[in-house]
Amino acid sequence: MSKVGFQELLDAGVHFGHQKRKWNPAMAPYIFDEKKGIHIIDLNKTIAHLDQACAAMTQIAKSGKKVLFVATKKQAKEIVAERVKAVNMPFVTERWSGGMLTNFQTTRKSIRKMASIDKMKTDGTWDTLSKRERLFKTRQREKLEKNFGSIADMTRQPAAIFLVDILKENIAMHEAKRLNIPIFAMVDTNSNPKMVDFPIPANDDATKSISIILDAICDAIKVGLEDRKNTKDKVADKTEVAEEAATATETKED
Repeated sequence: MSKVGFQELLDAGVHFGHQKRKWNPAMAPYIFDEKKGIHIIDLNKTIAHLDQACAAMTQIAKSGKKVLFVATKKQAKEIVAERVKAVNMPFVTERWSGGMLTNFQTTRKSIRKMASIDKMKTDGTWDTLSKRERLFKTRQREKLEKNFGSIADMTRQPAAIFLVDILKENIAMHEAKRLNIPIFAMVDTNSNPKMVDFPIPANDDATKSISIILDAICDAIKVGLEDRKNTKDKVADKTEVAEEAATATETKED
């Protein structure tokens, strides 16, 4: 469950959709009204769908799996990078490299290449390279970091993907659909919510709107991570007690 109220969403401008002429008819169930040629999103529907998305996100995080966040539009890049880093999830805020999911083995090769260049700097290999080779490797490393640095810890395909603006991130969306990876997304009035498993009707252009939705999603992930940690701690405590009991019994028998 998210803890975001109606008034907070209203203040953040989550209800502002696109111009009426740009609408996608599939968004009709989520549109409350139209004012001055602009569609107004029904915030009650936003709250209901955000609650569903948050509940699912908590379960994914609790299971120890990863959610990949994708937002390459300039209004969302910094917000996503900042919020998602805090919950230790992978994200893409630069260009989406085609095949990042559908050709995941190639993606992993690029990440390993980055790690091998880093290793050169610690095992002495770097010092044996010529100035030209170092420059080439440095530029190669910078390019790889830009495209893959934020997903370096993603050792397997994500359990889900979160998109800000499915029109902008349509390649990522179609790759996820092809692999049956659940899709969470902010869907504006110009989008088709039927393309998404967990659509959150919301303004996907305003920074305040993106921030409030991302905060709710990341808070839900934090809850899942904390639940996972607490469960692990309890199991560890029980194991410790059992081991102490076994040791005490053995001592008694001796």
